[in-house]
Amino acid sequence: MVVKDALSRNAVLDAAAELVRAHGPGALTMRRLAAELGCAVTAIYWHVGNREALLDELVARTVRELGEIRAEGGTPAERAESVALALRRKLRARPHLIALVHERGLTELMMLPAQRALVHEAHAAGLRGAAAAEAVRALQFQVVGFVLVERNRERAPEQHPGEPDLWTTETAEQDPELAGSFAAAPDLDALFRAMVRGIVASLWRAPGGSGAA
Repeated sequence: MVVKDALSRNAVLDAAAELVRAHGPGALTMRRLAAELGCAVTAIYWHVGNREALLDELVARTVRELGEIRAEGGTPAERAESVALALRRKLRARPHLIALVHERGLTELMMLPAQRALVHEAHAAGLRGAAAAEAVRALQFQVVGFVLVERNRERAPEQHPGEPDLWTTETAEQDPELAGSFAAAPDLDALFRAMVRGIVASLWRAPGGSGAA
């Protein structure tokens, strides 16, 4: 709880963002936020305005946070992978806030910094024009699609029968190791890295050159 005397605009925004992040936009009421902060509702209005103004500021902040992605690594391939990993991490950390951004028609603006970082690495790999755009979009769509699948798996009811029941040596064409792998929970981090590296290996390579490697 924030002490009244220490209340600030940033403290209000932080508390509001945490409410939305944890419980969704519907949980964000001025009364509940005031209770979280230990202040009067009027103090919140003083710092950030009404609820719509507060939501607008949270959207703007989320757009800024998604822009704070920096490529890391010694090669264009490594740096492109780092951007994809960072983008997935940021999207996963704030799904309700991302949904707010989308509802306000600002998704493309939010994704622009990551796109620009990937364009820079595509150019460094020797790609230009349509080939560079295809490489960047393939990674971007992979990240967003993967995150959506992750969220869907998390929200889905328990499956009966599940994969351990469905995958046997017989259904796996006499491949017991394959059956065991499908029956186990997937390592989503490892799977994501493998998919990103596959895209980079296939698309991030300039014609006649070594490309991303």
